[in-house]
Amino acid sequence: MGGAQGGDGRGRRGGGRTQGRGRPGGSARDPRRVAAPAPAAPEPAAPAAPPPELFLAAPPGLEPLLLEEARELGFAQARTAPGGVVVAGGLAEAMRANLMLRGAGRVLMRVAEFRALHPAQLDKRARRIDWAALLRPDVPVKVEATSRRSRIWHAGAAADRVGKAIRDAAGAPAGATGALRVLVRLDDDLCTISLDTSGEPLHRRGAKRDVGAAPLRETLAALILRAAAWTPETPLLDPMCGSGTLPIEAAEIVAGLAPGRARAFAFERLAGFEPEAWAALRAAAVPAGPPTDPPAILGGDRDAEVLAGARANAERAGVAPLVRFVRRAAGEAEPPEGPPGLVVVNPPYGARLGERDALRALHAALGRALLDRFSGWRVALLTSEPGLARATGLPFAPPGPPFPHGPLKVRLHLAGPLP
Repeated sequence: MGGAQGGDGRGRRGGGRTQGRGRPGGSARDPRRVAAPAPAAPEPAAPAAPPPELFLAAPPGLEPLLLEEARELGFAQARTAPGGVVVAGGLAEAMRANLMLRGAGRVLMRVAEFRALHPAQLDKRARRIDWAALLRPDVPVKVEATSRRSRIWHAGAAADRVGKAIRDAAGAPAGATGALRVLVRLDDDLCTISLDTSGEPLHRRGAKRDVGAAPLRETLAALILRAAAWTPETPLLDPMCGSGTLPIEAAEIVAGLAPGRARAFAFERLAGFEPEAWAALRAAAVPAGPPTDPPAILGGDRDAEVLAGARANAERAGVAPLVRFVRRAAGEAEPPEGPPGLVVVNPPYGARLGERDALRALHAALGRALLDRFSGWRVALLTSEPGLARATGLPFAPPGPPFPHGPLKVRLHLAGPLP
């Protein structure tokens, strides 16, 4: 038999088969030569670090409004994405975004992005991230994962893999609880890992402690004012102001106050955080003085207790001198002296409070008051019920896109200058 001899790769002389490949024509290898071992498959290159990017969360449907604000504030390479806006930048820009953006609900800093087809691959690539440069060993980290249309379908297992990589690399306790959040998103086998630099949602600015039923978030109020084309020179009236979110938001804009001026952020517990740079950024955002010639900003409500809470919220926000609150039913609304402005209102909806018939009557009374006494004023009305908007009798244009407000989908109805 012409079998192989031993394990050294040499063949017999003659026409017998040799171990390994023969030369063209069937000739045997030179017996004095030893076949070189096949080269090992190269290790896949580590995924290139993505360019620093931030994701600014917005209510789905309102991304273009946040894009407009981000560009106005000079954030580079801004573009919309589902559920928010992507901009260029690392930790320094994340600090500025948290401090200055009025419409963003949260600021996420992207850490890595790569394909992951099975848990071992996720584990290996998660360990290539320089966690020690991002996280402090004394700050616990909460790892949250989601999976959609991916072969790694078990979100809990994905979170465990990334959490172990963090513990091994940075020494930070990582698990189901923690002061910082690492977000792992698997979508169609693409894994995106981000750090939540905000912590508490950005609508929690520290001033609004007195709230009524179905309160409006400050971030949503800011986007509504932008959608209604309100400017800081324009008078504003909210005849159903509740806890005062809309008039207080307008007054803060008039005063030039940074929305994040009075709260703490998660980024203050990151490894790269520089307290001196943060203090300088906050100091630069302080307005030079009170606004000159501010417009009239009014809030009305028929409930005295609710108005007392709104006044307290305005005091805590530092804008009490700029907002006047009046106890008055919506159907008795009166415009302030001076030029026309914007009536913006977030009335109760049928799915939220009260009975449908009573709410139609309330909206009808509001519409009559505006048509009778607010010539030249524009109107912005938020509702989940198109029939309630029609009940006002106001000449609304077709409403904008739906967006979430709590458990409901709502639309903003806009009317141009009233006759």
